[in-house]
Formats: sequence, C-alpha cells, structure tokens
Amino acid sequence: MKRLIGIFLIAISAASFGTLAIFGRFAYADGMDIFTLLFLRFGISAAFMTVILLLRREHFPRGQILAQLVGMGALGYVGQSFSYLTAIQYASAGLVALLLYLYPIFVAILSTIFLHEKLTRVKIIALVIAFVGTLLTVGPGGGQITGILLAISAALIYSIYIIVGTNVMKYVSAVQSSTVIFASAAAVYGLLTIVNGAHLPASNAGWQSILGVVIVSTIIPVVTFLAGLERIGPTNAAMLSTLEPVVTVLLAAWLFGESLLPIVLLGGGLILTAVVLLTRAEFQNADSQVAPNI
Repeated sequence: MKRLIGIFLIAISAASFGTLAIFGRFAYADGMDIFTLLFLRFGISAAFMTVILLLRREHFPRGQILAQLVGMGALGYVGQSFSYLTAIQYASAGLVALLLYLYPIFVAILSTIFLHEKLTRVKIIALVIAFVGTLLTVGPGGGQITGILLAISAALIYSIYIIVGTNVMKYVSAVQSSTVIFASAAAVYGLLTIVNGAHLPASNAGWQSILGVVIVSTIIPVVTFLAGLERIGPTNAAMLSTLEPVVTVLLAAWLFGESLLPIVLLGGGLILTAVVLLTRAEFQNADSQVAPNI
C-alpha cells in the first residue's frame, strides 16, 4: 500500500507541476519578470509552509540535514530554474523541454551508482518509451550549443536534487523539507530581485496567477513529490513525473487554443504507456510483498 500511495502522490505532483507554464504565462502578461515571479513563488510558499510546520508542531531541521536541504533549495532549485530559463534564450522551448526530461535517465544511472537501486528490465523499457514520448510531445526544434548545454545542466542538477532528496527524506517530513527548500530558494531570488528591481503584478489577475503558482504549481507538487519520493524511490518518481508535459500540453490546448497535432497525441500516449508499465510493475511488486510465504 505504501508504494501505491507513493505512485498516487507523484502523479498529483506531476499534474500540478504541469500547470506552472500556464500560470507563468498569465503572470508574465501582467508585467512580471522572472526574478520577481520566482521570489514571490518561493517566498510566499515558504511563509505558508512555516505556518503549517508550527501548527503541526514539527521542529525545524538542524545540522547536516538542514545544510542538505538548504543546498537543495539554494543550489538545486535555483540552479535548475536558472539553467532552464537561460537555455530558452539560446534554443527552442521544445528542445529545452526535451533535454530537461533526460533527467529520469540521469536519475536511474545515479541511483544505480550511489543508491544501489536495481535497474530492472521494465524500468529500462519504460524510460525509453517515456523519452520517445516526451520527444514527440514537446516537438523539439533547433538551438545553439550554449542552450543545449544549459538544458542538459538543468536536467543533471535536478537529477542530483532528487538523489539528495531521497536520502534526506529518511530523516524529515515533506513539510519540514519543503519549508527549508522554499525559504532557501526565496532568499536567492530575493537578492536577485533587489539587484534587478521588482516587477510586481499590475492587477488582481496577476496576483491570482501568483496564487495559482504558489498553491497549485509549488506547494502541492513539491510536498507530494517529496512524500512520494520517500515511498517509491528516485527512479520511479522521476519516471512518473514525465506525466508533466502531457498535462501542460493539454492545458495549453484548452486555455490558449494551441493545436493538438497527432504526433503530440502519440507522444502523450507513449508517456502514459510508460507510466502504466511502471505502475503495473509496482502493483505486482506490492502484491508479492504482502503474499504469504508458502
């Protein structure tokens, strides 16, 4: 049951993360810049999670665990988002998104090396199918070598973030870890906002977009991802997260009238197929664990 709950949590996380580009587009249309948006995103999220932490009477992480969580926020989240957003300036959004979704492969490799996680045949097949599906879904275009390297860097940084998080989540709750990660990222983006000047929302619609970014695209997905990560492991969590571009594409088609080409639908179908394969394997694994010894 623990692993099945983990699958459900990661699926919620992926679907929620998939709304970030949608809310972000509305926020940019209201006059915001990237640093202000990210500062508000993580700053408000950190304040909210601090209140939850106090209400739950959980202590603030300390020592080495605190240092690792600060690194996950100040280096992991900031480094990944900076690399990703800078890469878009040098390569097409589709190509950058595709290269970012190399991270399940990186996670599988790093998990095998550092966490001694078994890379089964089903996982390998699911990874390949999901990568091909992502390729078809995002529709990659051309780009300069700078953009390509930055996008790959974003995928690698996020992979390391997941590996570190796998160990950290053994000692803290999702609320404790999320609070520190959000606060650390907010501190960095706060400094960048001061240096570049703040560009706050110009209307109520802009603030509503920020609220969506904070609750739907940040708090819910990060908390559920960290909680699911502890239950099903890094490779499975990264694999299931490939649902995210499917959600983004569907929402963009619904809200902005972007066309759903047959090749995009095929890519989404492949991603869902990979998720079904992995989920079925997890169900079988869960059944074998509860079956009595005969």
